[in-house]
Amino acid sequence: MQDNPVALVTGTNKGIGLQIAKDHAAIGKAENILVSAPTPVVSVSPVVLSVPLRAVDLQIRVSAPTSGRDLPIILLSHGHGRSNHLSSLNGYGPLANFWAAHGFVVIQPTHLSSKTLSLCSKTPGAPLFWRSRVEDMKCILDQLDVIEAYVPEIKGRLDRSRIAVVGHSMGGHTAGMLLGAQLTDEDGTKVDMAEPRIKAGVLLTPPGNGGADLSAYAAEHYSFFLHPSFTEMTTPALVVVGDKDVSPHLTVRGADWHADPYLLSTGPKWLLTIFGGGHLLGGVSGYDAAETTDESPERVATVQRLTWAYLRSALYPEDSVWSVACAALAEFNELGRVDCK
Repeated sequence: MQDNPVALVTGTNKGIGLQIAKDHAAIGKAENILVSAPTPVVSVSPVVLSVPLRAVDLQIRVSAPTSGRDLPIILLSHGHGRSNHLSSLNGYGPLANFWAAHGFVVIQPTHLSSKTLSLCSKTPGAPLFWRSRVEDMKCILDQLDVIEAYVPEIKGRLDRSRIAVVGHSMGGHTAGMLLGAQLTDEDGTKVDMAEPRIKAGVLLTPPGNGGADLSAYAAEHYSFFLHPSFTEMTTPALVVVGDKDVSPHLTVRGADWHADPYLLSTGPKWLLTIFGGGHLLGGVSGYDAAETTDESPERVATVQRLTWAYLRSALYPEDSVWSVACAALAEFNELGRVDCK
């Protein structure tokens, strides 16, 4: 248990030790989704991990609150966007900084697909490096002692029994596999890379079903998308989608395609639909990112608070903050909707 657990008064929007954390003047009604009091954050990068047979060393960023002990861990997997920097350890500040300010240690790797590396197209696994991405996360967990030695600010402060994974877009695929989702490789082998050390996860606008649901381009260039299986994804998870997230380069379907990891997996699962949300859910990949087509501080704040609340309750079942957050969203239902199974 953390030194300063979040305590709630059941059935109200008021909590003991809670405050309305308005980190931007334009977060609008999202301010009604209550969170814990923020603390200062320390962020250290790059921390370099040596990984045999990897094309380059694994670089990570570690962000953590400056106070507290027995801190839960979030592994954050970036997407495959067009930007020069956001798809790396330097991206996703709106999420990483928020979660760290509210009690999590956030670890962000730079996957081999990052444009910051721009590896040769003939590098094994290119261009998306789906298998290496999952292996990156397992490597981080294997080397937590090394990471603590590099980052003395977190030494002795981690709760290794409470680990979550969050991934956006292609990172959602990475997170899904760590939570138990499987796929059929080109040689016909069914691939299972589930990680039992991870207890919960969040998939932000993840890829959906394969087969006839894929675009011709995706089927030709990303063959590992052809035969996914979400049935085995039994670890508790929240799937977050935008109802305006249409991805014709990947699927012939509409925005509902991104909800497939929720619809086709085994419970317990939750689905958060962000109304008006595009693929970047208002701008989660970076502050004022040009690639955000639906920029909205209110939308980002909604995602920040609800994902934080979900992971708090998923890792600390006695913590009712998720139910309080869902009740607040229901009251201000123009922001989005939560479904569960």
